[in-house]
Amino acid sequence: MTRDEPTLLDAHLDGLADALDPFRAAAPQLERWGSRLAAVLGHGGRLLVAGNGGSAAEAQHLAAELVGKLRDDRTPLSAIALCADSSAVTAISNDYGYEELFARQVRGHGRPGDVLVVLSTSGRSANLLAAVHAARETGMHTWAFTGPAPNPLAELCDEAVTCPSPDSQVVQELHLVSVHVLCEHVDRCLPAVLERRTALRGAQRHRSPLPDLVLAAMPAGAATGNGYHGNGYHGNGHGSAT
Repeated sequence: MTRDEPTLLDAHLDGLADALDPFRAAAPQLERWGSRLAAVLGHGGRLLVAGNGGSAAEAQHLAAELVGKLRDDRTPLSAIALCADSSAVTAISNDYGYEELFARQVRGHGRPGDVLVVLSTSGRSANLLAAVHAARETGMHTWAFTGPAPNPLAELCDEAVTCPSPDSQVVQELHLVSVHVLCEHVDRCLPAVLERRTALRGAQRHRSPLPDLVLAAMPAGAATGNGYHGNGYHGNGHGSAT
């Protein structure tokens, strides 16, 4: 290889650069998702996230940023990566088949108003499609990160962020950028959500004869029979996972 010959790194970065500019169009959608996810998680909802292979690693990455933290300390949020539990993965795959791997966990962990995020470079993984069907039956909201549209997963989900690159490696790299930006938006929106929840619970204590300890264990609105309503998401009267 001569000095003027492009390296493998050059070729890879060129492919990434080609996809970056058109991907900027996803910015408003990621901001909207972050705001909605902050509202859901801040009011006791849960995120389920799934992917295969490299996308499984990114699913775990997203869950870790939410349960842990992205930058500054904050309250932990309920997020479960459905690919992380090796015992559940092998048991479900062995007993029900690999296609049911995520769907069965969605039925076990998901609740109406929760969010399912699926990541796939192809948008065609049968087990992710089955998971989305299960989530929709449960009353969850479904979002997808995929490669180029159209693809079955993007069409099946409520919303999708699609990456305009034919290279699966570039798609996964853009998904990682998306995960970080999504979490940035969650962190920006969360303080206002938690402040509103605290104010609502304070108002409930004045109206409700229930003891403070009981109220503290209830999601906002439960004492008056009203679930949370915001950004098109409706709470279901359950608290966060422990």
